[in-house]
Amino acid sequence: MGTQALIQLGLFLGLLLVLAWPLGRYLAAVMAGTSRVVTGPLGGIERAFYRLAGIKADEEMGWQDYAKAVLLFSLVGVLFVYALQRLQGGLPLNPQGFGAVSPDSAFNTAISFVANTNWQGYVGEATMSYLTQMLALVVQNFVSAATGIAVVFALIRGFARHGAGRLGNFWVDLTRSTLYVLLPLATQIAVLLMGQGVIQNFDGYRTAHSVDVIEYSQPKLDAEGNPVLDATGVPQQEVVKKHEQQLAMGPVASQEAIKMLGTNGGGFFNANSAHPFENPTPLSNLIQMLAIFLIPAALCFAFGREVGDLRQGWAVLGAMTLLFVAFALFAIWAEQQGNPAWHALGVDQQASALQAGGNMEGKETRYGIVASGLFATVTTAASCGAVNAMHDSFTPLGGLVPLWLMQLGEVVFGGVGSGLYGMLVFAVLAVFIAGLMIGRTPEYLGKKIEAFDMKMVAIVILATPVLVLAGTAIAVMTKAGLAGIYNPGGHGFSEVLYAFSSAANNNGSAFAGLGANTPFYNVMLGLAMWFGRFAVIVAVLALAGSLAAKPRLAVTPGTLPTHGPLFVVLLIGSVLLVGALTYVPALALGPIAEHFALWR
Repeated sequence: MGTQALIQLGLFLGLLLVLAWPLGRYLAAVMAGTSRVVTGPLGGIERAFYRLAGIKADEEMGWQDYAKAVLLFSLVGVLFVYALQRLQGGLPLNPQGFGAVSPDSAFNTAISFVANTNWQGYVGEATMSYLTQMLALVVQNFVSAATGIAVVFALIRGFARHGAGRLGNFWVDLTRSTLYVLLPLATQIAVLLMGQGVIQNFDGYRTAHSVDVIEYSQPKLDAEGNPVLDATGVPQQEVVKKHEQQLAMGPVASQEAIKMLGTNGGGFFNANSAHPFENPTPLSNLIQMLAIFLIPAALCFAFGREVGDLRQGWAVLGAMTLLFVAFALFAIWAEQQGNPAWHALGVDQQASALQAGGNMEGKETRYGIVASGLFATVTTAASCGAVNAMHDSFTPLGGLVPLWLMQLGEVVFGGVGSGLYGMLVFAVLAVFIAGLMIGRTPEYLGKKIEAFDMKMVAIVILATPVLVLAGTAIAVMTKAGLAGIYNPGGHGFSEVLYAFSSAANNNGSAFAGLGANTPFYNVMLGLAMWFGRFAVIVAVLALAGSLAAKPRLAVTPGTLPTHGPLFVVLLIGSVLLVGALTYVPALALGPIAEHFALWR
């Protein structure tokens, strides 16, 4: 592990802490309605919106009404995004004249962006009009992130209140997190990115004539979009030759900013943040990584303020940070080891003044291994899914890191809102385990943890593994699922496992060697995204409602402190134990088997 890696990681975490602390205080004040921006002129816009929409802002909701509002709002979003994709051929802001998106792809994409997943089975610059990108996808980038913030504050109120049973008003929480948090921050980040060279325009695509012939091979597809297989079951390839290159244009910076800030991840371009028009410089790369973690980290401080004990927020943030650092260093180390197949051929893979060394396949030379490995860890620790390198080209152990981070439930910082409410569920599990060991009724933040609460915790923890493992099993047992696997063996299995892990945990990144833009995968992954998002949200809100109705218990000498190092270790252990027991058998068939095959 080189000094460069440690410096980059230290700089990233230091800047994150400096930015997240004041934002956490601001978030707590905004969502409580005590911030000056809420009581000032902008508050007039907020109140006018409520009057226009017929929302009674002063009426709070129980958990059932809150959950119904979340589901209704999200369902309407799915229908709107689906319709816009199907009708885009006849709508304006479509300089390339793109036609309607296919029904199965539109279904998948609509759920993907509403569920804050942003899985993209399509090529953005060859499929979506500017209007669809902005009005459908970017809008959902804002409101899906705002939904996550709303839900986590509902859970925080469950811990902070006692004898109430009310969790706030979803429409108020949604509006405030969008108007006062996401919009101003995204605007500032977009300006910073444009300053680094990220494009922002409405021009038609431009054609550049190449000096040399551009020649490449790609899988041959049939009329239904499935790969054509030869007699041995291997996908056939076709050679494409071109003398010119089309350069896609569009309003990229505005989408890039909220895609990162809202931990959405869906890129304007197919290459995502590896594309120089999305992420041109090392500074833009740092800005994007900070944007991904900014709100999840700030929410930890907001949590501490809301429950009246900042140490609680620091404990949760400490557990997240320790897990993140360990995974990031391991990913960078694994990629720096290079590929033993090249070693056998005498290829020099050592880092030097002339080369980055290690496994540079699928990585941009302007970032190298350290920035690529760090970005991969950031984007999968959070439920973002944006990429500046191709995860499918990582070494088996390097690819294991983003895969397992998703399978842990996206709680290592995690998505906007979803990361914290996922980690708080693990905190409840941790105190339950501790209570079993010492023979006491478990408590967390003065709330007794009872049978109903643990049932909701079980649903949250088990919902995504069921979707991941069942979906993977169906895919590798059916002809339609096997048709999309271009790489046989352990790596092909890893690609399928990664796809369902990404979808069910609402990440959106991919081992992109899998041909997933087919009716089978579009429908299967769409269902995984929907239930992976909203089954968890409903259970979290039910837990919040139960906690809010309970009285606060007095602290006694037998109460487990949940703000010290012991609890941090217990919390980390709970996260890793669940992840290991659930997924290690599947991981053994994929990246672990591939590693031993490669290094035998």
